Amino acid sequence: MKYILAIAFAALSASVHSWDGYDYDSGSHVEIQDGNLVRSGETIEIYDYGDGSYKDVEVQSVQSYGSSVEIEVYDYDKGEYRTLDMDR
Repeated sequence: MKYILAIAFAALSASVHSWDGYDYDSGSHVEIQDGNLVRSGETIEIYDYGDGSYKDVEVQSVQSYGSSVEIEVYDYDKGEYRTLDMDR
């Protein structure tokens, strides 16, 4: 029984991934769920811990810097550009 539970837990945890990051301008943590195609011109969904809501944003650019990835997005809800510093 323990073996079956361990396999079920491993399968569940492997299927739920997210990409954690931070928006230094707003001072809030953000999360991009697995399944979002993070490419220029694509609309993705992020979770903004600053106000506790999901937001649709359009990816403007993606740049790699050492151990992080900088993603510039346009936030439709706020009507402004945001720069997200994502962990690699």
